[in-house]
Amino acid sequence: MKKKKIALLAFTSLSATLLAACGSTGDSDSNSATSGAGASDATVYAIGTDTTFAPFEFENDEGDFVGIDLDLLDAIAKNQGFEYELRSLGFNAAVTALEAGQVDGVIAGMSINEEREKKYDFSDPYYDSKTGVAVKPDSGITSLEDLEGKQVVVKTGTTGSEYAEANKDEYGFTVKYVEDSSTMYQDVLGGNSAATFEDYPVIQYEISRGMKLEVVDQSEEGSEYGFATLKGKQTELVEKFNAGLAELRENGEYDEILDRYLGDSE
Repeated sequence: MKKKKIALLAFTSLSATLLAACGSTGDSDSNSATSGAGASDATVYAIGTDTTFAPFEFENDEGDFVGIDLDLLDAIAKNQGFEYELRSLGFNAAVTALEAGQVDGVIAGMSINEEREKKYDFSDPYYDSKTGVAVKPDSGITSLEDLEGKQVVVKTGTTGSEYAEANKDEYGFTVKYVEDSSTMYQDVLGGNSAATFEDYPVIQYEISRGMKLEVVDQSEEGSEYGFATLKGKQTELVEKFNAGLAELRENGEYDEILDRYLGDSE
């Protein structure tokens, strides 16, 4: 199913000049706003997201920005009749923009945890995910025990980085941080790091598309993804997201979106 192209404002930094126009606005920007038909709210919500986190957000072969998160957001906006402007910032930059009041919400495969709930209001969970440990198939690594004395690479601010930090002392490996997924994967493929820690559906999706990695371990416990807003600032938007998500689950559109990207692997 081909999704219409969403015009993006690509940011390479959070400079005051570029982000001065972020946040809710009463005017709809025809170049970047998307909405459901018959939207009744003049507010256009600025929503931050990651740049590359397939299958949740990524640019497809046609140049359209798509994925589970973005398809869900678009369907929920149509269902609830609100408008939004998508800002592809990268995970860390999106969270920073949220805390600075420069975007109204973030949807970027963001795990709900106790620490984040102190700062953000989360929607109802829309996906459950475990953390996978991926290595090159010829690495000889088959478990966390084999990472002793080696370096692993993770993306800053993610559940994968938290899982790596929680296990590094027990298994004797060091952790390298990068800012984007492609750099992280290339660090392993190029032999600079022995493994990467990433959300399982994300790394499995990349493997299914030909990336020469394999998953050798998964966390015992999973994490729930949620749509986030700054605590106490956008309660109405969270309510709209929850209401739309519930209706999508009820009418089957939620399952259709997951099947579009995950198929039988879900």
